[in-house]
Amino acid sequence: MPDIPTFPWIPEHEAPTVAAVRGVSLAKVVREEVLGLILAGDLAPGARINEPDVAERLGVSRVPVREALRELEAMGLVVARKNLGVFVREFSPKEVADLYELRAVLDGHAGTRAGGLPDAPRRALSRTLESATAAMRKAARRRDLATYYAGNLRFHWAIVEAAGNGKLAEAYRGVVQQLHLWRLKNLSQPVGMAASIAEHEAIAKAVRDGDPAAAGRLLADHVGAARQRLEPQLSEEKKP
Repeated sequence: MPDIPTFPWIPEHEAPTVAAVRGVSLAKVVREEVLGLILAGDLAPGARINEPDVAERLGVSRVPVREALRELEAMGLVVARKNLGVFVREFSPKEVADLYELRAVLDGHAGTRAGGLPDAPRRALSRTLESATAAMRKAARRRDLATYYAGNLRFHWAIVEAAGNGKLAEAYRGVVQQLHLWRLKNLSQPVGMAASIAEHEAIAKAVRDGDPAAAGRLLADHVGAARQRLEPQLSEEKKP
């Protein structure tokens, strides 16, 4: 699997080869391999996924590849077109706006939960948030978009995990991975880093202070502001 350290829910160590996996659904292993290729940009948005090529690359038959692609379609990351094949999904500006709206709800709820944690886990979470924010600040000075993005994801994922709701975390992963496909195609330059860092610092303070209402509100507002900062890119997409 490609190295995709920007996603905190994906281990950074190299995944085992398909042949080495035991006791795991082959289709699931293939799905994770193809997911890695998509998230790393090796299979770009709009690209056709060739079943025989994937099967040969992974040393499996086409059956688990087909099943894996169906699962990825259910996750919203690929789309099957009749008589044409399966393609990495491309998102319209309206879909991106809808995803940001959903992400604001998920982030806001997670922030409220995190801000209300008992002292010990909340202090541990605060340390993680401060570390992630420091990494983002350092990356911003270097104009290092990849490292900044990794710190950003780490910050938000720490809060989502701290919320302790598995279904929320699953939904959040799905939304962020879909938004990532849009970012791969449309964002090559940093957008609003200074404002974003200030918002993260305010969120971290609300969590540290044990203020659930402020943490939830600030997170939801931050996601809305992030969506607004991307408006020039979304507007550009709408042009013929």
